[in-house]
Amino acid sequence: MDKGLGAGIGDIISHFQNSSCSDGVQEPCIWASPGGARKIDIGKQIFCNRSLNMKNIVAVGFDMDYTLAQYKPETFESLAYDGTVRKLVYDLGYPEEMDRHKYVKVAYHGFREMSKEEKVEAYGNTLIRDAFDEPDYALIDTLFSLAEAYLFAQLVDFMDNNPGKVSKSTDYVRMYKDVRAAVDLCHRDGTLKQMVAKDPKTYINEDRSIVPMLKMLRESGRSTFLVTNSLWDYTTIVMNFLCGSHTLDGGITCNSDWLLYFDVVITGSAKPGFFHEDNRANLFQVEPESGMLLNTDNGTPMPQVGDISPGLLLKEKNGTCRIFQGGSVGHLHKLLSIESSSQVLYVGDHIYGDILRSKKVLGWRTMLVVPELEREVELLWELRDLRKKLHLLRNERDLIEDQIHHLKWSLKSEGIDVDEQRKMCTRMDDLECQRDKARLSHQEAQRECHQKFHKVWGQLMKTGYQNSRFAHQVERFACLYTSQVSNLSLYSPDKYYRPSEDFMPHEFDIIPL
Repeated sequence: MDKGLGAGIGDIISHFQNSSCSDGVQEPCIWASPGGARKIDIGKQIFCNRSLNMKNIVAVGFDMDYTLAQYKPETFESLAYDGTVRKLVYDLGYPEEMDRHKYVKVAYHGFREMSKEEKVEAYGNTLIRDAFDEPDYALIDTLFSLAEAYLFAQLVDFMDNNPGKVSKSTDYVRMYKDVRAAVDLCHRDGTLKQMVAKDPKTYINEDRSIVPMLKMLRESGRSTFLVTNSLWDYTTIVMNFLCGSHTLDGGITCNSDWLLYFDVVITGSAKPGFFHEDNRANLFQVEPESGMLLNTDNGTPMPQVGDISPGLLLKEKNGTCRIFQGGSVGHLHKLLSIESSSQVLYVGDHIYGDILRSKKVLGWRTMLVVPELEREVELLWELRDLRKKLHLLRNERDLIEDQIHHLKWSLKSEGIDVDEQRKMCTRMDDLECQRDKARLSHQEAQRECHQKFHKVWGQLMKTGYQNSRFAHQVERFACLYTSQVSNLSLYSPDKYYRPSEDFMPHEFDIIPL
């Protein structure tokens, strides 16, 4: 199981420490407001892998689930987990004991950490990092996958410790496929979304910066669009919660005002297939009040049998948001009059479903939302002294080991008398003792730093001193990455994002950083 997230972030200067933008004002503070254009908290910054000049962007698009709508782990993940367990037990015939098995812990093999020898045996023969890929590996690289990852770890442990409770024909591969099937059942039969729709506030974080962000983008002359795999009935509930008018008692007024912030909304998009230009999926227009689908010809309404909804014709005439289901990226480009794919910036949370395909296949500019990043970079700032200590301890170990190696080679030289040999051996014993102490100090400091991030996985985007697989893909496919979609509101809509300078190992001790 490959841990996800993070790309190495170097030392940061002190003026990026916490600074409030709101000055006590109730409304969110954005770049264009009088209190805006300030230095941004490190956890809210947008990080750049490839130069992106926003002046060249004519349309900004968004995914909905886990991008605009950030789900609460403590409620939504529990809902997803419990629903999946019920599907496994009552639909797929797994033992009823699972319903009482609630202790969850991430582990390499169920709840048991694999030994070094086991890891070498399982993974040591694979030399190419990209070989750790589907279908032989399941990549846990989005928050949507957390519930199934935890549950699969439980099932591995349950099967290992309860022989005979699970069918003999069920191996680990079959078990994971069953977990995936159970998750899909929860989504297909509406188990999860029905609960969220009844009480969005319990399951979705409220972010009042989203509407000001969308307004600022539109006022800057850019089109905005939404492309989501969710269908219209669920999409409108979630978006109304995020963008709807707030009442005095903190409630949300139910209407379709959120459509004012978009030019085009495409639901049921079936990403990532949506991003293939040769996709021939039909595009249907959605009548917002009834949810009825109307045939279209590349977005243009086709003559219908019977009367057409006057409300729909009125919306089209007024030039407000048009709502569709299905289709492909070719339809979207025509609807927004996009001349070049590089004119589009798309913001999503899924490296494969949103970022990789849109970047690699289309050439769209991309921004990846990584919610865990905010805490990650804040910890990196807080632990900067400990990380500096780690660097010094590592250098100390290397220096001592070099001295030991030199003494060992010196002892092989001819012409050294017995007394000198004895002195050199005593010196080497002292150095080996110092090396062991330095190694222990380094390991303890490493463990301390590691557990500050996560007790098992450590830093999100690192594996030891190297970037993780996920970090490698973030570097390759995400032009920008950040912790929340609304962080866009803290920057000028015309900003030129530039990456930091790359450094080779030989430069680090020469160029002051």
